[in-house]
Amino acid sequence: MTTPISPSSGRYTNPILHADYSDPDVIRVGRDYYLVASSFHFSPGLPVLRSRDLVHWTIVGHVLPRLPFAPQYDMPGPHMLTDATSKPIGGTRYAGGVWAPSLRFHDGLFYAYWPTPDEGIFMATARRAEGPWSKPVQVIAQAGLEDPCPFWDEDGSAWLVHSRHGAGPLILHRMSPDGKSVLDDGTVIVEDKANLPILEGPKLYRRNFYIYIFAPFGGVEKGAQVVLRAHDIRGPYEWRVVLKQGATALEGPHQGGWVQTPSGQDWFVHFNSTGAFGRITYLEPMRWVDDWPIIGKPIPGDTAGEPVAEAPMPDTGHAPTADRIQTSDEFSARRLGPQWEWNHNPDDAKWSLTARPGFLRLTAGPAEHLVTARNTLTQILIGPRSRITTRIDPAHMSDGQRAGLSLFGVGPSWIGLVREQGRTWLTLATAGVETRGPTWRDMPVDLRADVTPDQRVRYSYSLDSGRSFTPLGDPIKLARFSWWKGSRPALFSFTRGAPGGFADFDWVHVDPATTLPKD
Repeated sequence: MTTPISPSSGRYTNPILHADYSDPDVIRVGRDYYLVASSFHFSPGLPVLRSRDLVHWTIVGHVLPRLPFAPQYDMPGPHMLTDATSKPIGGTRYAGGVWAPSLRFHDGLFYAYWPTPDEGIFMATARRAEGPWSKPVQVIAQAGLEDPCPFWDEDGSAWLVHSRHGAGPLILHRMSPDGKSVLDDGTVIVEDKANLPILEGPKLYRRNFYIYIFAPFGGVEKGAQVVLRAHDIRGPYEWRVVLKQGATALEGPHQGGWVQTPSGQDWFVHFNSTGAFGRITYLEPMRWVDDWPIIGKPIPGDTAGEPVAEAPMPDTGHAPTADRIQTSDEFSARRLGPQWEWNHNPDDAKWSLTARPGFLRLTAGPAEHLVTARNTLTQILIGPRSRITTRIDPAHMSDGQRAGLSLFGVGPSWIGLVREQGRTWLTLATAGVETRGPTWRDMPVDLRADVTPDQRVRYSYSLDSGRSFTPLGDPIKLARFSWWKGSRPALFSFTRGAPGGFADFDWVHVDPATTLPKD
């Protein structure tokens, strides 16, 4: 990962996280800052990050240990489960799960709210951001809702705002003080398809005598940020565009959250869409003029600002830290590191960190292709340049089994080992098409993926414990932005034969971008 600060200059550079933490919301509690992001179908869900300087972040936990919303989050086969009519339940929930969340701290509790596209709006609470979090409570049981944000006002009233799929309109509900239910059917408070098309991601705040709604409009790829204000939370609202592309190359500075430091500085965290790297995270300075915010670098003659490439470090009262998003793992602990998320809820009987201490064991389940395989273990790709290396022991693979290292998404590519007719082949696959390389004895082999800023991956392998690597095939386009997520490094094992074989992964090393050659 590139360092977002030059210690000698006291400045940071954007993006602060070249990683797919989409739809971020951010709050401050005391002198700590917390960020949540959408995680969709990945499990555990809804990651929680912490920072002390607003620039360097680390993962502290997840709100959801598993996704309990529907059987499809367990990736059942067509005959594994049936519904009340005895109709088979199969398939997956890619692109479902946790959509854009909100995070708030109220009366000594952290509150997380999020929608799932098929089931409704949910919430959970915790005394500590690290957890444990309460079991999710369904606040609204209705499909097709998105982007909820709670608000507790100074008079003790509680509210919930959200949007609908298709991004609009904004709907406001009275909410119970405990945040667990809404008290009415909701009222449309903002709908202006001509001037504010695709209005979504609302975040509610109070400042001075105004209620503010921060929200993006115009779509993820080309849109901008608007702020609406009113004296009454029910409106009417006036609005201004406060952040847009301007003269920068950053199209569509999108959804995020406002946070204030103890010294009174204002900052805005948002994402920007970058194709296969996903939607990565930026930090913008913010200032108030006549009770309107301007985000980023002011544009002369305009109400809006434009994104900054760099700025002085925030005055958070804390020196810049060396915190980093966790990546590498030796698999020496009894639990997976917080960087890991499965492609759906895992089958816990088919993976282990204790069967062979110091190794991750993945037992192959049946699947024809990688995207239909359960227990694929992923983490967020750190860009713009990254090297991921793992060591795999194939000694107990069975005929039909595949295991290896992938850049995962729709049309994934992978390098790995395929066991067929008693022989093991080094294999490269792209979008389900496998190309065999050399045969290999059932000995450990190192697999590597080099990701470059042009959103390609070059796979290679080492047969001499990492002393030298041999490329396998040409550079391949990363798995494209899909299911609302960027391409992700992944470890996998599945079989087209009889289940039961397993592969042992010794470690995963993710090298920071600054140590890699420049092509």
